[in-house]
Amino acid sequence: AVVSTQSTGNVKLFIELPYDVMMTSSEPVPGLPRQLTEDERTKLEKDVPVSDFKREKLERESGRNWDLFYKRNSDHFFKDRHWLTREFPILLNKEACQVVLEVGCGAGNTVYPLLEERPDLTAVYACDFSPRAVDLVKAHEGYSKSGKVTAFVCDITRPIPELIQESSIDILTMIFVLSAISPDKFRDVVQNLNRVVKRGGRILFRDYGLFDHAMMRFKPGHKISENFYVRQDGTRAYYFTLDEVRALFEEGGFHMSEGTYEQRETVNKKEGLSVPRIFVQCQFIKDDTL
Repeated sequence: AVVSTQSTGNVKLFIELPYDVMMTSSEPVPGLPRQLTEDERTKLEKDVPVSDFKREKLERESGRNWDLFYKRNSDHFFKDRHWLTREFPILLNKEACQVVLEVGCGAGNTVYPLLEERPDLTAVYACDFSPRAVDLVKAHEGYSKSGKVTAFVCDITRPIPELIQESSIDILTMIFVLSAISPDKFRDVVQNLNRVVKRGGRILFRDYGLFDHAMMRFKPGHKISENFYVRQDGTRAYYFTLDEVRALFEEGGFHMSEGTYEQRETVNKKEGLSVPRIFVQCQFIKDDTL
């Protein structure tokens, strides 16, 4: 399904629309990230998923593929996320945000920019599936200098290690992380996050949106399942609708306070290219009643 949005107060409500409306209609559908061209619709309709053997092999090797990614790229691939406090001002709220967990920390591109703006944070935990990524976080000069960062290896499809106490996290950031995980494990991930976030605590979420430019560039042979693709290096990416993200977290004991499609233009001045990017950005609050 895809969604249309309506605003009521500070919360956007989402109305489910049939998927085939987006695929076949030439008329604009309110609230969707963008309309597909006829060629794009044809491309998606013809795309065939990989074999079960390859899908299972990619799942088994997912950790290895991310470790190889960080071996090749070290800390040079992702830019520091200085934009994060602008998009999520709650990170600057000293009463609401003292203990932070970054899930999928990579080389520390969220952790260290955040500490520059919030040196008063009580504690920052950072975890990643890749041991090489965690080593990069620990090698950063800010790790020992701040004395507030604890980095550790973690597969978030499994219970989070007990060094994170139950209901202890004020703010959990999840930036371009869930998309790298097999969709059949999404519910397990949210359940594990629920255990460590305190009541009234928040999850800050940004990830790839349906029909993002990167999704439309995949050639035949890269589709794993619906909206789930494998890159050339073996890492994977899922492309979300707002509706499914909202439903996933609501089922896991959170309610959405903010949710939107964020549309951006990525400009390559050297090549003279400008491509449309689509992201899903949300804030979820853990329900007090659970």
